[in-house]
Amino acid sequence: MGGIAGGMSEVAVAATGGATLLRAADALGLAPAALAPAVSDPAYRVLAAGPDQAVLLRRQWTVEGRAEAVVLASSGMGPEHPAVRAAAVGWGCDQVRDRPGRRGVLAVELPEVTAPLVDRFLAAAALAATRVETAVALARGTGEDRVKADGSPSLAADEAAHVAAASVLGDLGVPVLSEERSDIAVDADEPWMVLDPLDGTGNFRAGLPPWAFSAGLVQGGRAVAGVVVDLSSGRRWSGSEGAGARRDDVPMAPRPGTTVVVPSAPGGRAVEVPTTARRIRVTGCTAVEVCLVADGSAAAWHDLDRAGTHVHDVAGGLAVLAAAGGVALTADGEPLRLHPDTGMLIRFAAAGTAETAHELIAAVTRR
Repeated sequence: MGGIAGGMSEVAVAATGGATLLRAADALGLAPAALAPAVSDPAYRVLAAGPDQAVLLRRQWTVEGRAEAVVLASSGMGPEHPAVRAAAVGWGCDQVRDRPGRRGVLAVELPEVTAPLVDRFLAAAALAATRVETAVALARGTGEDRVKADGSPSLAADEAAHVAAASVLGDLGVPVLSEERSDIAVDADEPWMVLDPLDGTGNFRAGLPPWAFSAGLVQGGRAVAGVVVDLSSGRRWSGSEGAGARRDDVPMAPRPGTTVVVPSAPGGRAVEVPTTARRIRVTGCTAVEVCLVADGSAAAWHDLDRAGTHVHDVAGGLAVLAAAGGVALTADGEPLRLHPDTGMLIRFAAAGTAETAHELIAAVTRR
């Protein structure tokens, strides 16, 4: 069988409702109401290209434990279509399965070693998230729970997640830093990756969403590409410098609002609502929280009133935020720069605009 190589798709959009959904339903010969639930379910993709071109995909698992993108209905867009290929790569799938009696199964191949590093990283990180997805489920309830020096929990799932992710990302030939390993020497002027294979371990242990996979590619102190996957729901955020950001294959951007997300309550103190906000959200999963700012679900995020955050918690989300057009500023109002040090604590505010970030910094730090 031939393979499907990872890469950019030709012009196609993910249907999110409205006219695009109606056009896709018409092309597929389905009632719009039958297709509508797939639009908001991360396990499905509805893609529409030219006139009478559309496809309905579902992500599922084979009996051998391989993730695959399954063509449920199509019109002019088979498994070899670049948009289907790109969806499978972004989903971290090993293969694409056509409808019975059609082309059968096509393997999904990662970009060639000659492809740009950012493209190879995004594809590898998506696949790594899939490997982590199964590894943490199999490790649940095994091993011995421990408490790290910073008071956060450490489970057997954390180790399983690291091993699963590193086995994929390590093939890129770029240094990998991880929450689950001691730092290695990194030339800060060269590209390096930083990984939190299971962010939100406390949530995972409690069965309280979200918990996530997060990986970022850093160059010159900037997070230039990132992938964050909410393993509890299947939602996926990705983005890279100059190419924009997407959530579940849909382009996204920050937007104004009155909700601020924070990582936790400050030690021994209550969570305060800044004067610039109307409500506070605490999810217990920093990687996802930064992505909520990137996709406009929240107006801003900060950790300015607590000890700080680690680079592995935020690098993936910061890359998505920057690709979406957002900003991250230190307490001094300067652009945040990342260093290859997973022990260092960093404090910053993330927002859709520099103005919003500055307003939040002033509101928090003047207390």
